[in-house]
Amino acid sequence: MAQHYDLVVVGGGPGGYVAAAHAAKKGLKVAVVEKEKIGGICLHKGCIPSKSFLKSAEMYHAMKESTSYGITTEQVRLDMQLVQKRKEDIIAKLYQGVNNLLRGNKVDVYHGTGRLMGPSIFSPLAGGTIAVEKQEGEAEMLVPKFVLLATGSRPRHLRGLEVDHTHILTSDDALELQDLPASMLIVGGGAIGVEWASMLSDMGVQVVLVEYADRILPQEDEDISMEMKRILEGRNVTIWTNSRVDGDSVQTDDGQVTLNVIQNDADTVHTITINQVLVSVGRDANTEDLGLDNTNIQVEGGVIPINGSYQTAESHIYAIGDVIGGYQLAHVASREGILAVNHMLGENIDLLNPNQVPRCTYSRPEVASIGLTEQVAREQGYDVVINKYPLRYLGKPLVYGNADGFIKIIGDEKTQDLLGVHLIGVQATELISTASLAKFLDASPWEIGQVIFPHPTFSEVFGEATQSI
Repeated sequence: MAQHYDLVVVGGGPGGYVAAAHAAKKGLKVAVVEKEKIGGICLHKGCIPSKSFLKSAEMYHAMKESTSYGITTEQVRLDMQLVQKRKEDIIAKLYQGVNNLLRGNKVDVYHGTGRLMGPSIFSPLAGGTIAVEKQEGEAEMLVPKFVLLATGSRPRHLRGLEVDHTHILTSDDALELQDLPASMLIVGGGAIGVEWASMLSDMGVQVVLVEYADRILPQEDEDISMEMKRILEGRNVTIWTNSRVDGDSVQTDDGQVTLNVIQNDADTVHTITINQVLVSVGRDANTEDLGLDNTNIQVEGGVIPINGSYQTAESHIYAIGDVIGGYQLAHVASREGILAVNHMLGENIDLLNPNQVPRCTYSRPEVASIGLTEQVAREQGYDVVINKYPLRYLGKPLVYGNADGFIKIIGDEKTQDLLGVHLIGVQATELISTASLAKFLDASPWEIGQVIFPHPTFSEVFGEATQSI
């Protein structure tokens, strides 16, 4: 017997469950189909567990440096079993909260693989029926007026670096480590790779970071990338940019991996032997096994194309989050889900403006940014005005014992518009919300400078940095 709904969401991650709860609050009858656990990759294998690990690494580092705060300690030891237990406890609490959210809003949850079906006796629309296939038992049929695809993404693999989950790992594997290796090669110097490099180095692992681009954090402002490289190298992280792993050279034997790293710009080959390799080169959208061939939806460039209202080639089927490309961030997927539901309800919407999306890297130090980098602003023809203000000039970072980093404000000299804000340092991922609010309200740097920021705080860096721009 088919079950009828106003909306069926395929995928229960931060895009899917937020959209489902929002739609239910608006009076729609909603179901979510999830093949694993509600909360998705973000809760179970991404955002939350990795930040739990990062906090443990930060605390371990702080305790080893406690004498600088006037605190003497006996032997400090990192216990990965306790680190894992703390991670699992946090996940369990949030998992219960997400389930309570859906239950409280009367959202039905189906566990299984959701596939779009062709026109049927239940619905004349292509993809108008969703089969929920389970490991055991018959598939359940759901018939919605609207469908929202929010199936997320998975770690990308590299040819020659075949993941065996023992020697060569994905970030999913690394989050399950019960024992730390003595050394780790990280392939990919984006946000995830830098977070792992920071975390593992704080935990005492010897880290080598390889990035194909000419700098780590290549999507960030160049000044931020250079500062992060300087700081990580100061913590004995080896960083090779303009480099790649020769897949044909990889050999695994007795708990070790031997391979060649080729530095393209220096025409140099480094042969290294390391305990484990972590592949962190981005994520691929989960577009397979959805039944898209039963619809007019064609995958392009590995993602599902949408129009200006998050609709696919089938107007009753919407798609959001990692599966449509763009910023692969939980808060982006959540907002896109809300916007898509609003359009289903008849509202006029615009696609999320990427210049108003804050981007965060939770390393030590943290990195956060919003808007245009200096390079992109110049390429787009702006007459930019820039001010950088070091955190070491403020009291609070010195009190915290880490004054590395700075804020970089980018403005338009002609219009006085705020074009971009880039932060590296302690609390950067919290501070960026101030810049996010300023961008949303279209505040100019001068207007930010008129705000009274409390002293001593990290936030007063905004007042200082905008006084002379």
